[in-house]
Amino acid sequence: MTTPHPTVERAQALIDFDRHDQARDLLARHLAEEPGDVRAWVKIGYCHLNTQEAQQARDAAAEALALDPEDYGALILRAEALTRGPGSSWRDVEPLLREAVRINPHHWYGYAMLADAVWRMAMVRYTQASGTRAVGHDEFELVTREAAGIAAEALRLGPDEVYAHEVAKLIAEFSGRAVAADQHERAILRVDPAHTGALVSQTRKAAGAPGVNAARAADLYATGLASAPDSAELQRGLDEATYRMLRGMRWLALLCVGLAGAMLDLWVADGEVPKELPVSLGQRLWYLVPTSAIWVLGALLRYRRRRMGVRLNVRSLIGRFRWARIAVAQAAWAMLCALLITQVPWSERTLPQVLFWAGLAPTLATMWFDRPRTT
Repeated sequence: MTTPHPTVERAQALIDFDRHDQARDLLARHLAEEPGDVRAWVKIGYCHLNTQEAQQARDAAAEALALDPEDYGALILRAEALTRGPGSSWRDVEPLLREAVRINPHHWYGYAMLADAVWRMAMVRYTQASGTRAVGHDEFELVTREAAGIAAEALRLGPDEVYAHEVAKLIAEFSGRAVAADQHERAILRVDPAHTGALVSQTRKAAGAPGVNAARAADLYATGLASAPDSAELQRGLDEATYRMLRGMRWLALLCVGLAGAMLDLWVADGEVPKELPVSLGQRLWYLVPTSAIWVLGALLRYRRRRMGVRLNVRSLIGRFRWARIAVAQAAWAMLCALLITQVPWSERTLPQVLFWAGLAPTLATMWFDRPRTT
């Protein structure tokens, strides 16, 4: 293998630090003096590709291939440049990648990108031939069988390469092989724990699993956000789980209203003798014991056990989302009614009954109405 020119090596060092503009300028000066350096054309092509200059990258790849039609790096660059930027298309990529795999059959990346191209074009050809856009999983598995085999070879050569798993996952998903797709997602996260796509998918699956309550779901989304703090999907999931937690607080308040009604015997069956009013001070104070236990166990401790991200998001969501504020206000209103029922020494039941329904009915009605509300 030809030793790269020192200028090309310096440019590669700049590329490694994402200083693509400086590397491009350095390579441009070098190519002005030595236009026959294939490696320099490939490197400058990647500089253009990483600065969103797809057409210039295609031109650089063309120059490199004109000098050496069997250069593996130039073929891969040409294929990548054709799939990016204005006028991008996978249509002409497959022949280039097949040639790249022939030239270098031991490198995983050529196989991974070839599998990506083959399954895309196989789908295009199938839908054009059949005249339909709806393809079942069984049909798709047949159509993408070759791509799946190429992806398997890419994984054999690069078992810990994220892109190889991404392509294999896409093929498995469209073929209806959910278990295989899930395995690839887990492999991606094993290699790159901050991979946004896999992290969002795995977190959504875990949070939506049977038996996972709102608090646990919020913790899962907060954990995901710790690894991918810029993910809008994870933030949306955390907001929705947090909102479900806030909605659940109203049940605690309604339970306290129910206990208040029972303490005053607001409704008694025919023939039963209700307890005398007003109830004693001891009974009124005793009501605060189970009420406090309900809120400490059902809300305070539950809140304190959450991740810091969840606790911060509770406060943030109340400030950002109107329905979250409504849920908290309704829980407070119901508790106020419960306390008025139990702590005032009523001598008649008429007004406590009004307070009971005032705390119960509007909250229940709104709980039904805002159920489909999301953030």
